[in-house]
Amino acid sequence: MTILTISHVTRYTYRQPVSFGEHRIFVRPRESYDQHLLEARLDITPEPAELRWTQDVFGNSLALATFNRRAKELRIDSWIRMKHDPLLTEEVEIEPYARRYPFGYAPDDLPDLLRSMERQHHDPERILDHWARNFVKKSTETDTLAMLTAMTRAIRRDFTYLPRAEKGTQTPIETLQKGQGTCRDFAVLMIEACRALGLAARFVSGYLYNPKGSSGRIGGGNTHAWVRIFLPGSGWVEFDPTNGIVGNAGLIRVAVARDPAQAIPISGTWSGFPASDLGMEVTVDVTLDELVQPITPAIRAAALRK
Repeated sequence: MTILTISHVTRYTYRQPVSFGEHRIFVRPRESYDQHLLEARLDITPEPAELRWTQDVFGNSLALATFNRRAKELRIDSWIRMKHDPLLTEEVEIEPYARRYPFGYAPDDLPDLLRSMERQHHDPERILDHWARNFVKKSTETDTLAMLTAMTRAIRRDFTYLPRAEKGTQTPIETLQKGQGTCRDFAVLMIEACRALGLAARFVSGYLYNPKGSSGRIGGGNTHAWVRIFLPGSGWVEFDPTNGIVGNAGLIRVAVARDPAQAIPISGTWSGFPASDLGMEVTVDVTLDELVQPITPAIRAAALRK
C-alpha cells in the first residue's frame, strides 16, 4: 500500500487580458478497489463563475468551469492525497478459457466490449496487423499474458520516447515508421495492435510514480498515458508500453476512454487577440508519503510456512 500526494498545476499566460470559455478538467483520480482518495482540492484562478462536478460516459470525474471575467493568466491547481494498492504482474488472474490466445469473450461481456474492440485507424496495407501478429507464436500455443507482456516490453525496448508539447497523437503507422513518440503515441499503438488481435483495449490518462520512491521512470513531471486491456478473470488490466509495466504499480488512473480525445486532462477555449497567447506550463509532482511493501504471493507463502 502507498499513501501519496499529487500536485498538478497547469498555467496558461497571455500578453493581455482574455476571456475564457468553458473548461473541462480531468484531474481527480477514479475511485476503485485499488485507488482511494483521502483528500482532494481544486483551486482555479481567476475564480470560476461556476464550478461543478459530473461524470462522463465512462464514469470519469469531470470538473466543468465557466468564467465571467477576463484575465492575463489561468491557473488550475489540483492537490490530491490518496491511497494506492498496486497489482503486480504475478497477481493478474485469467480465466482458463482465455489463458491461451486466441479466445473469445463471454457472450454476456461482448456487447459492452465491442466499441473498445473497434479499430480507429486505417491500415490498408496491414502494416500494424503484421506487427501485432509478430507476438503470436506460430508453432506453439500463445500464452495471452505473455503475448501482451512481450508487446508492452517491445515498445519500451524498440521505440524512442520523445516528449511533444503539441496536442494530439500520431497514428499507429506513423509511430511504427518513425520508431519514436510520446506516451500517448505508444498507448495508441498498443491499443490498435490489441484491437487488431480482437482484444478490447482502452486509453488511460493519469499519473506516474516509482513505487520504490526514486526516479527512473519515463513520463514523470507531466500527465501520463497507458493502456487497459480486458482480460477475463481480472477485468481491465493496466499495460504501460512507455515503461514496460504490466499491472498498476506506479500508475494512477484519472480518465479512461475509448479514444485519447475523450481523456484530455484539461481542455477549453479563450477569446482575444491571437498574439496574446504566451503558452502553457504543466507541473506534476508525486510525493510518496508512506510506502508499505505489498504482500506478494511469495511473501504470503513464506509467512504461512513460519
